[in-house]
Amino acid sequence: MASSRMEMLEGPLVGPLFKLAIPVALIGILQQMFNTADIFVLGRYVGVTALSAVSNNIPIVGILVTLFIGVSLGANVVIARYLGGRRYKEASEAIHTTIFLALLVGLLFLIVGEFFVSPIMDHMDLPPEVRGDAELYLRVFLFGMPGMVMYDFTAAIYRSYGNVRTPLIMLLLASVFNMIADLLVVYWGWGLLGVVSTTVMANYISSGLLLSMLRWYGHGVLHIFPGAIRLNGADVKEILRIGIPAGIQGMVFNLANMIIQSAINSHGTESMAASGAALILELNTYPFLIAFGQAITTFTGQNCGAGNEKRCYEVARYGFLLNFGFITALSIVAILIAWPFLRLFGLDEAAVELGVLRIYMIVGFYFLCAVYESLSASMRGFGNSMAPAIAMTIGICGTRLLWLATAYKANPTFLMIMWCYPVSWITANVLVVIMFLHMRNKRKREQFQH
Repeated sequence: MASSRMEMLEGPLVGPLFKLAIPVALIGILQQMFNTADIFVLGRYVGVTALSAVSNNIPIVGILVTLFIGVSLGANVVIARYLGGRRYKEASEAIHTTIFLALLVGLLFLIVGEFFVSPIMDHMDLPPEVRGDAELYLRVFLFGMPGMVMYDFTAAIYRSYGNVRTPLIMLLLASVFNMIADLLVVYWGWGLLGVVSTTVMANYISSGLLLSMLRWYGHGVLHIFPGAIRLNGADVKEILRIGIPAGIQGMVFNLANMIIQSAINSHGTESMAASGAALILELNTYPFLIAFGQAITTFTGQNCGAGNEKRCYEVARYGFLLNFGFITALSIVAILIAWPFLRLFGLDEAAVELGVLRIYMIVGFYFLCAVYESLSASMRGFGNSMAPAIAMTIGICGTRLLWLATAYKANPTFLMIMWCYPVSWITANVLVVIMFLHMRNKRKREQFQH
């Protein structure tokens, strides 16, 4: 695993940033493929009702996933700082703390989540024919929380070290298992319950493999000792200080999407199925935006720990350019394949048209997201996680709620729902740019005074 480490403190940036971001994006896609496989198999072989049940749960699952990834970014930054400053003893302590914290968080969300399933279903205003399957899917899915959280936190440990190959391989193995198992349980007639159960097992396989690698094959700072797994109060405080706002930033998107899903539900089962199918392309495109952001955060964290402020801003600049260029190219591809892709799900032509409209309005404007994702990631790498979280809460969630209450209410069409996405991204960009420039100027003034 040591040979997989990436040099972040010196040398060129474009190649290493790209080399780190692409595997991270593939990890995000593979995680989403757990749900993608569920949706595809259920839609193709079980029925539209089962597909709609899973589709309605995607925003809820997204809230949990983005929260865990956000909090794990706190561990990523803390460990990367220690490594950049060559404080290896502290890095090892932070790694053991991260593992213990992941276990606690996973169990907490499993237990608490089960109590909130019914209220969540009530809030989403689901049709009676979908409600039962949607609740069953979410209740079973929550049993995979400890495995999902452990994977995200353990992958953050590897990422802070510059190793993204190992987490990618372990998740790939779990994804292959999930896809094969989905087909088998449907063939055996186990339906929705069987499909979601295989997803739960896949979460434990991916995290178990990563932990085994750290225990038996990790070297130096990456080696874990079971007896050393304990909570270090200072590390927990710093991880949560950085991670919780980052998690909230991710949750904001999905909280807003849950509200949007309720508006989509009011247009009937056809709109729900179309959105669920279109969402697959979104979920397999957006991870690249997040991945370049995570690469920026990791590089910035290490260089900040090493005291190289100038290189931190170079990371932000090159990372944004890579993010913008790559996501623009990817969006063009997604738009070109939208029609044939959506027809794979067995939807009628009217539903396909709605799905294509959604892809045009969301994936087609993803280039806007490169601004706030890149600059937010840079701020997190410096340890400033609250400012971008505030910007996202106001710019994304606030704008979308206002849009639904005004523009959509005045013209309640599917197209008007979709317009809330690009409008909210533009608002978020303005706020994040202002906050980034404020942070940079403040740090420059502080350095000048010292």
